[in-house]
Amino acid sequence: MSKVDVIMPQMGESIAEGTLTRWLKSVGDPVERDEDLFEISTDKVDADIPAPAAGVLAEILVDEGETVEVNTVVARIDTEAEAGGGGEQGGAGEESDAGEAEPGEAAAQTRAPAAAGEAGADEGGARERPAARAGGAEETAPRENGAGVATREERLRTRSTPLVRKIAAEHDVDIGQVEGTGIAGRVTRDDILAFIETRGEEARAAPAAQPAQAAAKQARKQAAASEAPAPGTMRVPIHGASLDIRIPDVPIREGDRVEEMNRVRLRTMEHMLMSKRISAHVTSVTEIDFERVVKLRRKLKPRFEERGVKLTYGPFIMKAVVEALRDYPILNASVDGTRIVYHRNINLGIAVAINDGKELIVPVLKDADRLSLMGLAQGANELAEKARDKELDFDDIQGGTFTITNVGVFGNLFGTPIINQPQVAILGTGVIEKRPVVVQDDMGNDTIAIRHMAYFGLSYDHRVVDGAMAAFWLNKVQEVIENFPEETV
Repeated sequence: MSKVDVIMPQMGESIAEGTLTRWLKSVGDPVERDEDLFEISTDKVDADIPAPAAGVLAEILVDEGETVEVNTVVARIDTEAEAGGGGEQGGAGEESDAGEAEPGEAAAQTRAPAAAGEAGADEGGARERPAARAGGAEETAPRENGAGVATREERLRTRSTPLVRKIAAEHDVDIGQVEGTGIAGRVTRDDILAFIETRGEEARAAPAAQPAQAAAKQARKQAAASEAPAPGTMRVPIHGASLDIRIPDVPIREGDRVEEMNRVRLRTMEHMLMSKRISAHVTSVTEIDFERVVKLRRKLKPRFEERGVKLTYGPFIMKAVVEALRDYPILNASVDGTRIVYHRNINLGIAVAINDGKELIVPVLKDADRLSLMGLAQGANELAEKARDKELDFDDIQGGTFTITNVGVFGNLFGTPIINQPQVAILGTGVIEKRPVVVQDDMGNDTIAIRHMAYFGLSYDHRVVDGAMAAFWLNKVQEVIENFPEETV
């Protein structure tokens, strides 16, 4: 028997855990590769997760409604078994009559076949927010009484994710009492945690799980405990291994406030440290004249608006980045041990601020080198809207080969961003503002003029990208922006 592990995927760099909201297959069901297998919900993304292999679903190890860390094995697929064999089930919960099993609810030993329910960036500065869709899982069975009016519990469920509801249940909190700050008044994780802290209550013990499920949870806890760093040290991941480093003692004085990092912040810390340990970070900065792009954007905006597309400076920058990556493909590469992988496609990661700038996610615009200015604008706008509505698909955040992050949207001149592994470079774009600069007139005389200028900072991996190559790349970006060809629109 050959089994393939199905894991909880990482839906974004800082996402540390996910809630499995619904199984779309039962144990013993045949599964095709890339067929939707289960649904998950995180603070940033709701998505359908595809099967990593074809075969028969042999085991389900995580119950509906349970929240687990990324890379946790949630199921196993037998790639050699025949359908209908009825493999082992590790305690996954049975769907209730209303569709979704509540977190902590006792699970039946066998589950009915899941109904096939509906499948449940720009520069980071866009202010418009489309109306959010309902956040809860759709019903998978009709109501017995046939009523068409949602109950109070169902209305509240649309204002929160399963993770938030799980936290609320564990702390005996009525979500209806919590003021939501998310889109359309949605109660976020920060909202529920702040409410609990203000109320000053300690968490109650979670409801007892079934023996198999409890055993799986206990095994995960023991594994996490065995991997915990020694006291007074911090564990730093590097190349699939880890290193415990000594951390200095921090004196805590009267009046200081101390709080534990949440899981998202811990995961972000791990990724940033990992990237700094792996890549030899260097940053080069150049100044670019945006005067031509400013005028061209002003000219093109009405044409784009006729097609319902908002035109920002982002697509112009993306177009210049694509041209530079074509000329210098080493910056569109990854390092695999001692090998350099040059990517054929140019897939641009576009950092998007969500939750009022408290969090960041990087959706990926695929095949950006095949898109016109209109196509880049449409693609970036759609990804940004999906990110803010928490509607990004699994594929939307995978496969990036180069990342752009706009620190200028917050008014910063430039930044020195950390490389998004396993990429080898990331571009930080600064604010575009009017500045006095020295220019030459038609007679070759120097004069002072007011121009729209911006600083661009390129962080790159010095293991494979030399300083001269980074300079050439930035010069190409500058050349395209300062002489932007209108025919590429």
